[in-house]
Amino acid sequence: MTKTEAINRIYFLRKTLEEHNHNYYVLSNPKISDFEYDMLMMELDSLEKKFPEIDKTSSPTQRVGNDVSNNFEQVHHKYPMLSLGNTYNTEELIEFDSRVKKIIEQNFEYVAELKLDGTSISLTYVDGVLTKGVTRGDGIKGDDVTANVKTIKSIPLQLKGNDFPKEFEMRGEIVLPHKVFDKLNAERIERGEQAFANPRNAASGSLKLINSAEVAKRNLDCYVYYMIGGDLPFKSHFKNLEKAKEWGFKVPSQITKAKNIGEIAEYINYWNTERKNLPFDIDGIVIKVDDLDLQDELGLTAKSPRWAISYKFKAEQVETELLSIDYQVGRTGAITPVANLKPVQVAGTVVKRASLHNADQIELLDIRVGDFVFIEKGGEIIPKVVAVNIKKRENNLEKVQYISTCPECNTTLVRQEGEAKHFCPNEFGCPPQILGKIEHFFSRKAMNIAGAEATVKLLFDAKLIENISDIYYLTPEKLINLERFAQKSVENLLESIENSKLTPYPRIIYALGIRNVGETVAKIIAKQFNSIEKLMLASEDELANINEIGQVIAKSIVNYFNNPLNKQIIERLVSAGVKMYDDEVNNLFSTKLNNLQIVISGTFEINSRDELKILIEKNGGKNVSSVSKNTDFLLAGSNIGPSKLEKAEKLGIKIISENEFLKMIE
Repeated sequence: MTKTEAINRIYFLRKTLEEHNHNYYVLSNPKISDFEYDMLMMELDSLEKKFPEIDKTSSPTQRVGNDVSNNFEQVHHKYPMLSLGNTYNTEELIEFDSRVKKIIEQNFEYVAELKLDGTSISLTYVDGVLTKGVTRGDGIKGDDVTANVKTIKSIPLQLKGNDFPKEFEMRGEIVLPHKVFDKLNAERIERGEQAFANPRNAASGSLKLINSAEVAKRNLDCYVYYMIGGDLPFKSHFKNLEKAKEWGFKVPSQITKAKNIGEIAEYINYWNTERKNLPFDIDGIVIKVDDLDLQDELGLTAKSPRWAISYKFKAEQVETELLSIDYQVGRTGAITPVANLKPVQVAGTVVKRASLHNADQIELLDIRVGDFVFIEKGGEIIPKVVAVNIKKRENNLEKVQYISTCPECNTTLVRQEGEAKHFCPNEFGCPPQILGKIEHFFSRKAMNIAGAEATVKLLFDAKLIENISDIYYLTPEKLINLERFAQKSVENLLESIENSKLTPYPRIIYALGIRNVGETVAKIIAKQFNSIEKLMLASEDELANINEIGQVIAKSIVNYFNNPLNKQIIERLVSAGVKMYDDEVNNLFSTKLNNLQIVISGTFEINSRDELKILIEKNGGKNVSSVSKNTDFLLAGSNIGPSKLEKAEKLGIKIISENEFLKMIE
């Protein structure tokens, strides 16, 4: 066979095999036998090996995986993968509908979809070829699992047709069908391995296997639910998914359009019962505004889109016996009572412990050791005790006496006015609090220092670190004699510690572990006080007057910096070279857009929308997602959402171009 003949045969086989993949995995309508399929695949694999110079990036042979180890790299999402807001009742759905109608003030339709219970994936296509598969991660960046994704036969490597955008993303859910899950667990049990708890865990774990050949054996499946990019075929989410089917994607057939919340409620009620007959797990229904321009007008919060919501089905409840109650101490000193239970299966996992939240919850439930209690998984994730079966209670069971001293250091507990939990005030002498603060400081969302929880505990138990500042004074001599620490381990840890000194300032504030200061609050504080020195001098009133802060958080911050030991830790961090200021704010900030509220809509030639948003913030302005009477400017590009344009004109809001905006901030 000549090279030309081989090329023609290779392309013919690829096209034929992809067509059969689509028929089998997407349409569930195979046209040939498994044997015939395997013969075609073997022929293609043989030809590609004989002619390795022929590119095989999008070849069906790549789906079988390879034995090369993949060290997953972190990749930033071009478009953040936000979570959906959740609701569990019809009343909250009606509130969502009212919020949407209040903003967009025109007729629109919803799309209702099954909320598949698997693991999310973002698939990037360039010129119709799959180029990248990335997990959700923290929503901003995720793991590059492209090699593993290519083994999933329902994900097209090369799209059908030629009417797709040059570059776009498909968001989807990777699942393990019930039949495949049952077979996989039977094989694991036969080999003496532990069975997976549920299909969701199995799908997520499979996608993260290092060896893509092993991933291929798991027979994962993928359904897509959203198309995102700059040049989509339609302004309708529903129509875009229909088009995605034509290109070769697998879209759940149960998706439907609805004119109002009443039709959505009917859809929810139907699938709440019928979900048991599906070949895969779902845990709710997703409701989206169909029109993409209206989605754009509704905008996003920091965590979720305003144009979509997830209705979660009521969690499964089971009954079991309460054997005893333990009390755990968190890094902030908060005490959490935990129920030790007779093991029971709940929503696919065996539950032995469940949260009792606080003293008020124990009192409210009148819970007693020896009771038979009902437990469920909140959002089908975290087990909690929700009720007591009083009919089964024995007469001699005593009321629970909530502890008055810390179970770890014996310090008398305190409970401040307005607080639900009891706290141990021994911040610098209670081992779980000290260890918890250090683990939090190490964590990925904080300083991102390489080293699992076991490493932190090893350092703590060896008395090499007693607070977070001690981390920056570790030396090779101190580490080399530790258990499991070879020369390379020492070098890797110290390098990671050194790199962490350049962690962005807002994450450092979060890493300090100040009570009531999470990631979002840390960003707000960093914007107002761009150095740790300024923040330490801030008064309670100054902090409380910041939007979204309030008195409780302000008091926590002031109390933290009033503590001499915390001040000493800050001084040591600064001396070690930790960058406790925002140099970007110091270097780039101007007041040319001070307090101006600006809405961005459309596509732009010079800067991306994200870059324009950064420019607005760095010049003192505020990005807002929807046009209102308080909007100062509408920054308009091409393909601007017509509803935003109409509303801006109606309210007399000035509309500026990208060039006009750039002149404003020169």
